[in-house]
Amino acid sequence: MPRSIWKGSISFGLVTIPVALYTAENRKNLSFRMLDRRNMSRIQQRRFNAGTGEEVPFEEIVKGYEYEDGGYVILTDEELKAARPEASQTVSITAVVKSSEIPLAYFETPYYLEPLKQGRKAYALLREVFRRTGYVGLGRVVIRTREYIAAVIAQGPLLLLELMRYPEELRDPGELELPGEDLKTLGIDKRELEMAQRLVDAMAAPFNPEEYQDTYQDAVLKLVEEKAKTGTIGRPAAPAEAEPGPQTVDIMSLLKRSLENVEKRAEASKKKKGGKKQAESESKPERARKRA
Repeated sequence: MPRSIWKGSISFGLVTIPVALYTAENRKNLSFRMLDRRNMSRIQQRRFNAGTGEEVPFEEIVKGYEYEDGGYVILTDEELKAARPEASQTVSITAVVKSSEIPLAYFETPYYLEPLKQGRKAYALLREVFRRTGYVGLGRVVIRTREYIAAVIAQGPLLLLELMRYPEELRDPGELELPGEDLKTLGIDKRELEMAQRLVDAMAAPFNPEEYQDTYQDAVLKLVEEKAKTGTIGRPAAPAEAEPGPQTVDIMSLLKRSLENVEKRAEASKKKKGGKKQAESESKPERARKRA
C-alpha cells in the first residue's frame, strides 16, 4: 500500500475516529511520447502569443477568467489561494441516507479509510452500523485544494470514502429523448417482458471483477513487445462484414435465442466442472499407489 494522503479523522456526532486516507485507484494508463520520426527526438511544446506569434516567457503568463466575449478578469496566485477552502483533515458526517437513494452518477473517486490504532473500535462500530442498516454517511472533505461532498460507505471490512459530484456538475437527463414508462404504448407485451426476465435471471451471477480485463491495453502492450523484439508488427485480420439485419426486429425471437445460448453455455460449464472433478478423483488413487 502506498503512503497515505493524510492522517485525520471521521467526525460523527461527538465521536471522532482517527483514520488514514489512501487512494483506492491504481490506474495504469498507457503513456506515449510525441517524437520526431526522423531522429526519434522528443517534441517540446512552447507557449506562443496568439496575437504576435512570439514565444511568451513563463513569468509573463497569468490566469484570466473570461467573463464576457474577449473580456478577462486576471486573478493572481495569492487571490486564488485565499479563495481555497480551509485545509482540513477531517471527514465531518452531517447526515446519513440510504445508499439506494444516491444515483450512481454522483460517485466520482474512491478512497480507502484505515483506522489508526486508537480508532479501531469506533471504526468497526461505525462500519457495522452502516453495514446492517444500509446507510451511508454524507459530509464534506477537503482533498488537496478542493472541497468535496463525501460519502462514507461500509464495504466488507472496509470503510470507503467516495468523493461525489455536485448537482451542477451533472447534466440534466431530461434533455434526452427516452422511452416512457408506459410499456403498452411501446408495444411491449407480457410475454416479451417475461422472456426478458428469464434471460436476465439466467445470466445472473456473482460479481467477479477478475473476469473483466482491459483487452485494449493488453493488445497494445503485446504489439509494443513484438515491435521491440522483431521490428515488425503483426496486422490483425480485417473484421468480417456484418450481414444486414432485418428492418423489423422480432424482440421475442431474439430473447429466445439469447436465452438458449445462455443455457447452453451454463450446461457446458457444468459438464466441464464435473469432468474436472472426476479427473481429480481418479488421479487420487493413482497418486496413493505411487506413494505406497
